[in-house]
Amino acid sequence: MKVNYFQSEYEVLRDKDRCIDCGICITECANEVHLRDKKGKLLAIDSKCVNCHRCVATCPVNALKIVKNEYCFRENYSWSRHDITNIYRQAETGGVLLASMGTAKEYPIYWDKILINASQVTNPSIDPLREPMETRTFLGKKNNEIEFDNDGEIVINETPFIELATPIMFSAMSYGSISLNAHKALAMAAKDLDILYNCGEGGLHESLYPYGDHTIIQVASGRFGVHSGYLESGAAIEIKIGQGAKPGIGGHLTGAKINKEISKTRMIPEGFDAISPAPHHDIYSIEDLRQLVDVLKEATDYKKPIIVKVAAVHNISSIVSGIARSGADIIAIDGFRGGTGAAPLRIKDNVGIPIELALAACDQRLREEGIRDSVSLVVGGSIRHSADIIKAIALGADAVYIGTSALIALGCHMCRACSMGNCNWGIATQREELVERLNPELGRERLVNLISAWTVELKEMMGGMGINSIEALRGNRLMLRGIGLNEKELEVLGIKSAGE
Repeated sequence: MKVNYFQSEYEVLRDKDRCIDCGICITECANEVHLRDKKGKLLAIDSKCVNCHRCVATCPVNALKIVKNEYCFRENYSWSRHDITNIYRQAETGGVLLASMGTAKEYPIYWDKILINASQVTNPSIDPLREPMETRTFLGKKNNEIEFDNDGEIVINETPFIELATPIMFSAMSYGSISLNAHKALAMAAKDLDILYNCGEGGLHESLYPYGDHTIIQVASGRFGVHSGYLESGAAIEIKIGQGAKPGIGGHLTGAKINKEISKTRMIPEGFDAISPAPHHDIYSIEDLRQLVDVLKEATDYKKPIIVKVAAVHNISSIVSGIARSGADIIAIDGFRGGTGAAPLRIKDNVGIPIELALAACDQRLREEGIRDSVSLVVGGSIRHSADIIKAIALGADAVYIGTSALIALGCHMCRACSMGNCNWGIATQREELVERLNPELGRERLVNLISAWTVELKEMMGGMGINSIEALRGNRLMLRGIGLNEKELEVLGIKSAGE
């Protein structure tokens, strides 16, 4: 007799009085939760449900509801249902547990423990509706001195830089982990907003080359899709060393997702797993990194800024200090709450540190060493709304990356099953019939709406602080106060407690 150790995490409830037996739930669910029995009656297999809400959203009569299964184990504070079922799963399969999106564990979210100051009398607020408010942001090296030639004319020593209409970029999500339609929506929105999106480590589909002026192309350890035309196509090049959701390890895209187009774009065999090594096998020191930075700059005629992306780990300030001396123009730091298409569960939930602490430590270290203006800092890892952006910039960031927020704008329901390739919203899938569910034009409109709304909110909050530009806000920690933080946390963040 087979013993079933697993109970479904969710239950699908169907209101029989409302249900009109149309069967739309069957055609819309890629996970095959809904079906008809031999008599034609609609049923649901709860164990297959990932709670993506596709059936709920498309039911014409609101007859469906998904609820948490109340099935429980005997109470034990050391052993949760989650822990026990994961042990059952590994005992049965012998495999590494994979999970998608960011960590779901209850770690502190420091953004929510930081409050923003406001100006009132001695330093009056600014009305962004009637007074100038500058959100335009420049990323790259900044010259600290003005040089003059023998005739007294200013010498222009302009290094390559990125110009953004607002301090927000769409973070790296590769073609393969997300669909081409999702990439198209990001690319078109970036162009409309005059910002940039990052194509990730999966190369760049030929249809997206026209958006090159708004594209960051990535060079990762697997070197997927990297060739001279690819390097020339983007506005900037990012060397991916680490990722917040899985520091210290590489990437893995299953062969099931490597179709003909992805095979062509990534320049790898169709149907075979794409595995990025954990390290770059040509980078084992800052000197090695500098050599790759120089090679990429030379390959692109020194016209494109170079970004180095690392995960937020315990010695991050030392790492960033070294990278700042490697010749990189921009450093991207990804916090451990950052999203991912797939990562080992134990690494995603236990490795790395929050982006808030990493950012503050890095900004302070670079200032103390007198090299803060030699590099720009971009941070990501669960940036959820405009207030998070304000706090990030005040802690020292020049701009932010957003990934999960952008996907949610496209329709993602955070079911955290991206690695299965059955995304019912057409985002994290390569199945043609599912990809078609995401309309790139509609996706573009939703992304533009989101970033436009956030930009208005940025201006409103800056105006309330009496600050009229992003540059004046950068590193201005006097405008922040902590609440519910201990003395050491306040010290690392470099802010005072509320009430001080």
